[in-house]
Amino acid sequence: MFTSKLKTPWCTIQKRYASKGSTIIKKEYGKHEISKIRNIGILAHIDAGKTTTTERMLYYSGLIKHMGEVHYGNTVTDYMDQERQRGITITSAAVTFEWKNYCINLIDTPGHIDFTMEVEQTLRVLDGAVVILDGSAGVEAQTLTVCRQADKYDIPRIIYINKMDRTDANFDISLKSIESKLHVEVLPVQFPIKEKGILEGIVDIISLEKIIFDKKDMGKKLSRFKLTEDKDKALWEMANEKRRDLTDKLSNMDDKLADTIIEQESLDAITPQMLTDSLYRATIDRKGVPVLLGSSYKNIGVQPLMDSILLYLPSPNASKHSKYYHCFNNKLCARAFKVVHDKQKGPITFFRIYSGNIEKGTKLYNVCTEKKEQVGKLYIAYADEYEEIKKISQGNIAAITGLTNTSAGDLVTIESTAVEEAEKKLKAQKDVKPEDVEKIFDCNLKTLEPVFFCSIEAPSLSMQTALEKALQELEREDPSLRVTQNEETGQIVLGGMGELHLEIIKERINTEYKIDADLGPLQISYRETIKEPIQDTFSSEYKIGNINTNVAITMSLIPNYEGKETFLLDKSKDFIKIIPKNIMKAVKNGVKSVLSNGPKLCYPILNMGIKLHSLEYGSDITPSIINAAVSQCIRQKYLKL
Repeated sequence: MFTSKLKTPWCTIQKRYASKGSTIIKKEYGKHEISKIRNIGILAHIDAGKTTTTERMLYYSGLIKHMGEVHYGNTVTDYMDQERQRGITITSAAVTFEWKNYCINLIDTPGHIDFTMEVEQTLRVLDGAVVILDGSAGVEAQTLTVCRQADKYDIPRIIYINKMDRTDANFDISLKSIESKLHVEVLPVQFPIKEKGILEGIVDIISLEKIIFDKKDMGKKLSRFKLTEDKDKALWEMANEKRRDLTDKLSNMDDKLADTIIEQESLDAITPQMLTDSLYRATIDRKGVPVLLGSSYKNIGVQPLMDSILLYLPSPNASKHSKYYHCFNNKLCARAFKVVHDKQKGPITFFRIYSGNIEKGTKLYNVCTEKKEQVGKLYIAYADEYEEIKKISQGNIAAITGLTNTSAGDLVTIESTAVEEAEKKLKAQKDVKPEDVEKIFDCNLKTLEPVFFCSIEAPSLSMQTALEKALQELEREDPSLRVTQNEETGQIVLGGMGELHLEIIKERINTEYKIDADLGPLQISYRETIKEPIQDTFSSEYKIGNINTNVAITMSLIPNYEGKETFLLDKSKDFIKIIPKNIMKAVKNGVKSVLSNGPKLCYPILNMGIKLHSLEYGSDITPSIINAAVSQCIRQKYLKL
């Protein structure tokens, strides 16, 4: 055999080649017109192939000369030691590259549930997203979580079904999984060419072409062949059938395409450009989701995915969310979404620029802290490498040094009067709702409550100050990390989203700050909730001295509730208006006591809304009885579920 004559095994050669790492070829960006910018995030469940797909994009775009691999620990976006050792993404990483004269600002996000806050703060500044699925698993637990987060910010997205080279990967089953679990209308624009279980290529449904990727050139070269009835009978028939299905689906979402079909009197008369334009409209209106496929590790399908980012996802000026920032009238407006600490550069704050420009030395007014700071230097980010630039314009993402009081979620502009004018102008617009105004000017980054807790101690008293400084920096970087001090023991207590989260914090303190801190035993903060809704009436008789009095309460419990106020009133009932303040306060106290101490396991209740429909009571009632009755009513219904 040929392989037996090799002095060095192929796997060793491959590893040496990969260990060179990804050499970034820097090029100044930030000069593209706004219609040719795409700000996107990569979202997925852990191990679906986010980082591998991102690495291919950087390679095919020409940003890097050699592709890294997750299992070799040398990819561009997984740059932390902990990420490279574990082969998972822990922190979101921004990288800018060019594709077909467009500028793509891409953010690779974590897929592990412990780092979901990284995803949350990133989504707030994106215009679009690519959701990656494992073709052998379909929609997984964290896929559901990140898609719910993206729904919150109304982010258009495309779906890429990865790992289609696997023998157990199934494109059709994955499509059904998307429809049933994500509740979206799938718009497949490709289907796989498989022979004996091997992925040989992809069929483009829109252009009726088959795409074959050159395996000798790391998939960099691809060839497109027009399908014909003579040469590709089965593929040609299948492609035409799927194209008609796609056209028919789109016509139900897009009136413009429906009118064209009526004029042409045929589904087959619709051109590729007409379908592409219709897909774009359906995507940005959130009526459907284009679905593509490939195998990033085998270098199949990535370039068409990159094309789809340009074709189907909106530019900053076409994004529905970004339009609200027009109220700043081209004055500077930017939002911070991430902070990292660099040994040489100090704190680096990442911003999305919504309006105006930022230059070196620009003075920024922080809307949230009401303080002013001055920009140090301005950079384009390539994960953990930076290229200094003089100016960054609207629609782009930039990294800025010199800011010590700015945190993730903060909104900045040039002066306080600019904020007042913008808010006044936005409120005056007829199509703008109060919640839209709140989304723009709200400075409270909604953080999740910690689930896991443990104490942390410095190895010696002399290292205590250094440990406190390290924790202060890490807490600023990671809003889901909670650092508190126990008043009784004086111990520093860490609160995080999971065991892995706290392990990573300890490792970072050790490797980045050279402090061998000790973690105490892990404690879990459990919660309880309900799965099904219930409405019921509770009535009881109470005795006050020699007087008997009655209370009757009708309340409903709402599952999966995510509103700000957990206690709600049935405003359709007139009685609500005449309830005395002291009685209403007693009702709220009763609700509060149950939420803090669940009926089943005595854990706090999470994600449950409580609505009051009716309340009847005697004239001799006291607030304490109302409080007890409300508590009994909720507990009784809760225990029935």
